[in-house]
Amino acid sequence: MSDEKNNCQVLEVPDDEINLLELLRVIVRNLPLIARITAAAMILSVLYSLTLTNVYTAKATLLPPQKDSGGGAAALLASMGGGGLGALAGGSGGGSSDLYLGLLKSRTVTDSVIKRLDLHTEFKSKNADLTRTTLQNLVKFQAGKDGIITITADYKDPTKAALLANTFIDELQKKSLQLNLTKASTERNFLEKRLVVVKEDLKTAEEEMKRFQETNKTIKADDQVKVAIEGIARLRAEMVTKEVQLASLRSSMTDESAEVRTLLAGITKLRSQLNSMSGTGKGGGVIPTVGSAPSIGVEYIRRLRELKIQEALFEQLTKQFELAKMNEARDASSLQVLDEAVPPLHKSKPKRSLIVILSTVTALFCSVFLVFIREYLTKLSPEDSAIMDEMKDSLKRMLRLRRTEHKSA
Repeated sequence: MSDEKNNCQVLEVPDDEINLLELLRVIVRNLPLIARITAAAMILSVLYSLTLTNVYTAKATLLPPQKDSGGGAAALLASMGGGGLGALAGGSGGGSSDLYLGLLKSRTVTDSVIKRLDLHTEFKSKNADLTRTTLQNLVKFQAGKDGIITITADYKDPTKAALLANTFIDELQKKSLQLNLTKASTERNFLEKRLVVVKEDLKTAEEEMKRFQETNKTIKADDQVKVAIEGIARLRAEMVTKEVQLASLRSSMTDESAEVRTLLAGITKLRSQLNSMSGTGKGGGVIPTVGSAPSIGVEYIRRLRELKIQEALFEQLTKQFELAKMNEARDASSLQVLDEAVPPLHKSKPKRSLIVILSTVTALFCSVFLVFIREYLTKLSPEDSAIMDEMKDSLKRMLRLRRTEHKSA
């Protein structure tokens, strides 16, 4: 007898534990209901997916100009002995993906595309803001780690999808070219004005030297002085080159930026060396002072130094002026189109099979959950049933009250 009692105790299952066989029995007993709900969801999802319009995605890729691309202008200036001008030419064409992404997302480029393709009429938008929002939802821009920009356009017509992507490329090239030309024009005007002043100073220095030589025919500077004067002229020309670069950078950067601070430090250093060589510093310099040479010889040295400086300035500014004219004369954007958008052959959306599968699986799990809820409600204790009835009565009263308020209003 004791062994039978022990076996009975082992076979007993507490009420709060889940009986898997009982759950399976509930599912099998309600299998027709589960099948009907799942089948209905599958049919509805099929019908819904068939009503969706096919969407086609066209893709285009761009390569922005690289920061080290100076082009033929930089090579030409380097071969001409332009020194810092080659670096200036090389840096003028640089750009980053973020800059061109900003241009693509700008209101100016977006409005140009809308106006060109008459999208306001096609989208049937109430105002310009809604047209922009619709277009921004259709066209996406992304830059990869390699710097390549990808433009993807979604539309119900494959030809129109490709047209959207290619139109953004065209408008980006136009805007980029416009900004580059504006910058090049500003630099050219600045250099042109500076060149006029230097040309007049050079002419004056040449006339002064001519008159001085006509008056003092036997005065000549020795080789040491000539070398010193040429060194001063080179320093002065290099300083002017950096000043022009500084003026160009200040048009788009503040004095706190690293590039501007580097140029300022370089100009200060060159000015110190120039003062030292010219004899204006505390310790004198390479050029003899008035007390150490005859007055006529010193005057000749000063005039020769001024002439050499003006010649070096004129040479450097002329090179920069020619470079600015070359940049302004460019008639093509530095953007490179790697792949133009073409009309896609296959749709990208909607994924009808995925919609049907997800809807069917979701309906299956929901129907199983529903039959478990029904089974639980049928086995409620009298106390729980009373609570449920009270909740139902409360909901009914609330609904009746709202209907009455709605009718009276």
